[in-house]
This record gives sequence, C-alpha cells and structure tokens, in this order.
Amino acid sequence: MTDVAPAREALTWQFDMVWSLAQYHLPALTDEMCTWEPAPGAWTVRPTDDGWVADWADEEPDPVPAVTIGWVCWHIAWWWSETVARARGEEPPGRTGVRYPGSADGVRAQLTALAEQWREILADLDDAALSRPSTFPWPDERPFATTIAWAHAELMKNVAEIGLLRTVHRART
Repeated sequence: MTDVAPAREALTWQFDMVWSLAQYHLPALTDEMCTWEPAPGAWTVRPTDDGWVADWADEEPDPVPAVTIGWVCWHIAWWWSETVARARGEEPPGRTGVRYPGSADGVRAQLTALAEQWREILADLDDAALSRPSTFPWPDERPFATTIAWAHAELMKNVAEIGLLRTVHRART
C-alpha cells in the first residue's frame, strides 16, 4: 500500500486554492447580477411554478451562447451535486434534479454546502478511494483521483467565468 497522505494533501490544497477564488467572487454577487444577460440570447435561469430552471439544449449549440452568472452557478451546483452523489455511492440527482436557488444568498448557501460535502470526501480519501474506478464525467473508467482533479479544474473554470461576468457587468452597468 502506498502513502496516500501526499496525494490527499495535494488534492485538498488544490481545492482550497480554487475555493479561495470562489470566496473572492461569491460574496459580491447580487440577485440582479445573477440574472443579468451579457448578450442577447444568453442562457440563464428562469423562474417557473416549480422553481427556477436553467436553459439547456441536449446538443450543444454552435456557437455556444453566452451565459449568466446564475446559469454558471446552477451549472456548478449540478455537476458538483452529481460528483458528490457518485463519490458517496448515492443516486445522482440528474440535471433536472438540481435547481437554481433563486437568489445570490441561495447560491452562496448552495455552493458552500457542496464545498463542505466535498471537503468531507477529500478528508476520507485513502488508496482504495483514490484508485477506485469512476466513469463520471466520462464514459470510460478512470481512477477517482482523476475525477477529483477534473472537478477542481471545472470549478476553477466556472469560478473564473463568474469573475469575468462580474467584470463585464460592472463595466456595462
């Protein structure tokens, strides 16, 4: 058996670094900022009788539409909820099972709760957990450690998108 501590420590450090970027942007979000559309036809989140739903197409359009901060936050909540559920051996909620919470305060609470769950998963990593097969988000098996690294990269990309949209929002409004 190898010493899992260095791998767990590196992955935890990586997550802490990415989450610190999220902590820079999330507190500044407002309800208006979350639904502000940076371009005509932007994908966003919309209130319905059953809660907020995100725009979606089963086949990605070309070109990909601009998105709102609310949509990006929903997207993070969706893929992260899927990843957490699969890491725990639970049934994943699916795209339509994750809703935008309807406000910037709700976004902060939703993503902070996911971050806390993720920290628990990272804290429990051992050799078996790091090497067990994972097919999310790909169809072919890879070690769960690869899924963790993907999740951190995806979170960093999505948080950077939020940051860019905040910058454009400030410049335009």
